[in-house]
Amino acid sequence: MEFCDDCGSMMKTEGDHWVCGSCGAQKGRNEEKEQAQAVTTQGQEETEIVDTSEVDAAETTPTTSAECPECGNDRAHYEMKQIRAADESETRFFTCTECGQKWREDDH
Repeated sequence: MEFCDDCGSMMKTEGDHWVCGSCGAQKGRNEEKEQAQAVTTQGQEETEIVDTSEVDAAETTPTTSAECPECGNDRAHYEMKQIRAADESETRFFTCTECGQKWREDDH
């Protein structure tokens, strides 16, 4: 990867030259230098893709101590969501582990 000396933009290869897509500046390619910079994945472990399409969201969300307003159970799954402006705090949403009732932190 090369960056333009004139404007700092990333350059693309065109034949035996690097060409800046922003200002059009060109410079010659140096194959030895490019080979030294080449990135390979040789020796890196392959990661296995985990299929979560069949997993219920409640099985992957954390739980906390919270009293359900419907059945009085003391455990609930929760998730945090930004529903107001970015400078406001997130809202915590709960789902009862027993009856499935949903509520948010400021509902009761």
